[in-house]
Amino acid sequence: MRRVMGIETEYGIVVPGDPQANPMVASGDVVTAYATSRGIRPARASWDYADEAPLRDARGFDMGRGQAHPSQLTDTEDPTLANVVLTNGARLYVDHAHPEYSSPEVTTPRAAVTWDRAGELVMREAVARLATLPPGVNLYKNNTDGKGASYGTHENYLMSRATPFAEVVRHLTPFFVARQVMCGSGRVGIGVDSRTPGYQIAQRSDFFEVEVGLETTLKRPIINTRDEPHAVADRYRRLHVIIGDCNHADVANLLKMGTTSLVLAMVEAGAFDVDLSVRRPVTTLHEVSHDPTLQTKLELVDGRRMTAVELLWEFHDRTARFADERSGGEPDDDTAEVLHWWSTVLDRLGRDPMEARREVDWVAKLAVLEGYRERDGLGWGDPRLKAVDLQWSDVRADRGLAHRLQAAGRLEVLVSDDDVARAVTEPPADTRAWFRGTCLARFPDDVVAASWDSVIFDVGQRMLQRVPMLEPLRGTEAGVGDIVRSAPDAATLLRALAATDDRPGPPPPPDVDV
Repeated sequence: MRRVMGIETEYGIVVPGDPQANPMVASGDVVTAYATSRGIRPARASWDYADEAPLRDARGFDMGRGQAHPSQLTDTEDPTLANVVLTNGARLYVDHAHPEYSSPEVTTPRAAVTWDRAGELVMREAVARLATLPPGVNLYKNNTDGKGASYGTHENYLMSRATPFAEVVRHLTPFFVARQVMCGSGRVGIGVDSRTPGYQIAQRSDFFEVEVGLETTLKRPIINTRDEPHAVADRYRRLHVIIGDCNHADVANLLKMGTTSLVLAMVEAGAFDVDLSVRRPVTTLHEVSHDPTLQTKLELVDGRRMTAVELLWEFHDRTARFADERSGGEPDDDTAEVLHWWSTVLDRLGRDPMEARREVDWVAKLAVLEGYRERDGLGWGDPRLKAVDLQWSDVRADRGLAHRLQAAGRLEVLVSDDDVARAVTEPPADTRAWFRGTCLARFPDDVVAASWDSVIFDVGQRMLQRVPMLEPLRGTEAGVGDIVRSAPDAATLLRALAATDDRPGPPPPPDVDV
């Protein structure tokens, strides 16, 4: 179960009373407001783009820049867009027309939930600060505006480069088609523009058009092929998953990350003894999402027909046996937790989906919507239901319906509010995010830029020095904590790192004269 992973979330943004407001400007205000409130100077904590390669395809080629949609060119800096690195190791920036929080690297699904929820507090603080500057902004942790636009919640999993990518496609495609019944966040309206009245399981599913591809904002694929590891390239691959929804329910978020990591472990080990591929995966993805009764049958390539819940039981039973064999019958606590909730949620969805209202976002939201429908006699095309859908994802604690349900004890909570609050400013201790975030906290005037795999220091005398961090499990508190904490300044830190074999990455290059 232990794997480097993380979640990127783009937030929906609204400027009250100004439907013509420029979303890029408003998103920049969000990032700047939060950075200012925390004493972060964007000019001194910007992003290092040196190792970005968004057009490299896992199938063995690079897309030409002339062929790429402008939204794919994420490897060049736009000085007009706000972009900062936080002391918890996360990245907060403007991604096209949305503020995005990219969590620091973590190693367990529970930690992924913790630092993802920390992002909600970051956005909430920005909204509160901007509320004093009318008209302010509202932010929503959702994945579509209900009018035809979708924005992503992307998952990232570090995996072995040795695994044939065709095997990733073969086994994860049917899993992702079915996974939405556990992890979807629910949406009022069918179709990309919600034109058809109804309710569906996942917010993102209608926006996917192909099985495999490099794009993320058009012709969205079930399996994304971006090959940008942010790590030692001949050893690792970063599986970039764009098909998931954002989650407010801790259990659904844990299952989204944990079950995917388990299935991926089986793919890496070559442990699948059966092909669970489904016919017409894109069409089936849509059909499953459109059926909250969970009765839709998926047709497998071997001729079998089963529901999404039944297919997930197939994956569950195989991964449970795999984990049991690998652990000698004593799986680690994180694996055991994921397997427990996986079977619990499938049991409840199989008996009656409404039994999973405490664990699964789309079920919890549906229960609230059905309450309004019954009370006021509303049809699925009523705009009031769309308003409730939007209010569900409001980041403000007193307005967001998901937050209010959680506060009322109606959603299962796995991570305490205290742990989430600490994660707003503190990085995970067991990945390179610890070095990145702690250096930003201790030496804010000396860090001029950072990325997932580097930190760049200004060592004075017009010199910059990059510390590479290509091994995600180095640069941890256990590895370099004493060195970082004992250094009175960045120059001393760099000298100490050069003298140890447990530095965050390979030896730093010679100083660069700027």
